[in-house]
Amino acid sequence: MSADTKVVVVGLGYVGLPLAVALAKRFDTVGLDIDTGRIAELKDGHDRTGEIDADRLAASSLSLTSDPAECPAADFIIVTVPTPVDADNKPDLRIVMAATRTVAGMIDPARAPIIVYESTVYPGVTEELCGPEIERITGLVSGKDFFLGYSPERINPGDREHTIDKITKVVSGQTPEVLDRVAALYEQVTSGGVFRAASIRAAEAAKVIENAQRDINIAFMNEITRIFSAMDLSIWDVLAAARTKWNFLPFHPGLVGGHCIGVDPFYLSHKAEMLGHNPQVILAGRSTNDDMAGWIADRLHGLRGGVAGRALVLGLTFKENVPDLRNSKVADLIARLAELGHAVTVHDPLADAAEAHHEYGLELADDAALTEHYDLVLLAVTHDDYVAMGADKLSALVAPGGLFADLKNAVPGAGAATGRWTL
Repeated sequence: MSADTKVVVVGLGYVGLPLAVALAKRFDTVGLDIDTGRIAELKDGHDRTGEIDADRLAASSLSLTSDPAECPAADFIIVTVPTPVDADNKPDLRIVMAATRTVAGMIDPARAPIIVYESTVYPGVTEELCGPEIERITGLVSGKDFFLGYSPERINPGDREHTIDKITKVVSGQTPEVLDRVAALYEQVTSGGVFRAASIRAAEAAKVIENAQRDINIAFMNEITRIFSAMDLSIWDVLAAARTKWNFLPFHPGLVGGHCIGVDPFYLSHKAEMLGHNPQVILAGRSTNDDMAGWIADRLHGLRGGVAGRALVLGLTFKENVPDLRNSKVADLIARLAELGHAVTVHDPLADAAEAHHEYGLELADDAALTEHYDLVLLAVTHDDYVAMGADKLSALVAPGGLFADLKNAVPGAGAATGRWTL
């Protein structure tokens, strides 16, 4: 590795932008994103994901473009685009394959670049789909004119502790020499070191099981929450006792959305089904977690005696303190409350109103909504702004005889004088 090593990062979302900024500290790095609006925002110093602040953007030597033709011949091309699922929960590889076709047009065989994928996929995609697609388009030979690598992303939106410059990066390469070069690249951007996976497929598999494992553990928490709810037993009281055991795993119940935990298990189950295996545990976990929003809505409606009313939902993003609306299960909960006849007002200080309307057909209320009274107030996402309001201000939103629901038991005193429910 040398200072004149050239890197192109394709895709500048939650994963690609922090990586590109980190790489730009060491190497000549270009960030490519086909979203011209995204590039314009970044050039103006605004990162809509909230991962990189304006000062870091201004100080970075990262070059930004939406035009592949403006990217230099590179030694490394790193692909960090989304890999969602379709309406049938099947892997939707259209974005990563489109990015692969873009990459094909950027390859200079004289440099024999390494194409590193970070996007979550099932084992085999990099070598069995992406590499052959580049060969088909270019006529070049994988392993001779260009090489493949895989280093699964581990970005946790909103997490300021496990950032790209601190985590251990799993790396893999098509050959031992390629693995050495990929390892050397990532060693320059993280103090957490690198782990050399045995193969590209092993690295792909490691990524997809990381989130599947979390999904299954949360599904267990959600299932026992339903059981204990029928017994009028607080899951939080149960967990407080159980966690005193040294090897009890500290998972908790809740809505499972976002682009990773709620999606990646379907990639693994899809591959399992391709192999003729029925992935019962994985799919059972997914089903349990996907059903949780509807169960909560039905439970709240039942606690209201089956009487619909004015409802205020606090928070729409898939997790606290991030603006990310992808695969938000709060939207499912809202939809079910509306089906049951409730007039739902939605408030979120971090979510983008235009995106909320585009993705879910929801209108976000302004802060005036926090001065009214509601029959049901649901603290769905524990943004710091809401927790900081405290029990008194949150309770003041509840009309006499109304109900305050706190999914994560984040503000214990809220709703005590009227009615309070938590998982």
